[in-house]
Amino acid sequence: MISGQQRRAFQALAQELEGVDTAVYAECGKDPLEPIIGLGDPEVRVGFFGRDPGRDEIRHGMPFIGAGGQKVRNACYEHLYSKPMPDFEASVAVGKHFFWANTVPYKPLGNKAWSMRAKKQFQPLMAELLVNGWRGSDVITLGREAFLWFGIHQSRETRQALESFWAREDRFSACIEVALVLADGRRRTLRLHPLPHPSPLNATWYKRFPGLLKARLQQLNLHLDNVKLAEAATATK
Repeated sequence: MISGQQRRAFQALAQELEGVDTAVYAECGKDPLEPIIGLGDPEVRVGFFGRDPGRDEIRHGMPFIGAGGQKVRNACYEHLYSKPMPDFEASVAVGKHFFWANTVPYKPLGNKAWSMRAKKQFQPLMAELLVNGWRGSDVITLGREAFLWFGIHQSRETRQALESFWAREDRFSACIEVALVLADGRRRTLRLHPLPHPSPLNATWYKRFPGLLKARLQQLNLHLDNVKLAEAATATK
């Protein structure tokens, strides 16, 4: 969970954020200033980084739980347990094996991607969570917006490298290392494993997404006995 100080920082920025879908928050009885950030165990090896929450994420107060998120969670469950995901509760439970974050933790009107201005506003807070709130290094990004986010407030070379990588035909099977640098100079090197956005509206890739994610998880050699970093797993035995 994020700290009280971090939550207040998100809420303060959200007060200035134009384009929040306040009607959906009201419909769900939720505070439109409350960020939807899943996070998770800081010791897990693999994280997911997406675009922004939708209606179901607001209703349940957790990210990646709507139609697209269920596609992600189902593929993760089948990979880890070698059987179909049985129900919604199982989709929530499987989330503990991963770290979760988005570019902007608020639902936009019309489910359209947030503007670059909004992403730049929230980037320092989200980058802080990735650098200091999680110890893993492998990030599965979902869609172009989430992938290119890692170039915001970074060097021109980093931005160019990300743009060039996204243009490659093998972008959904290859990976790229990127240094995520904070304003105070702190940094983490992360390995990005891009995938298409799993939205049902993404007709080009929606049906292929489960197979692409399965291949990613196989590349990462992820199993129930190694979802955590080696030293963390040893310490809990």
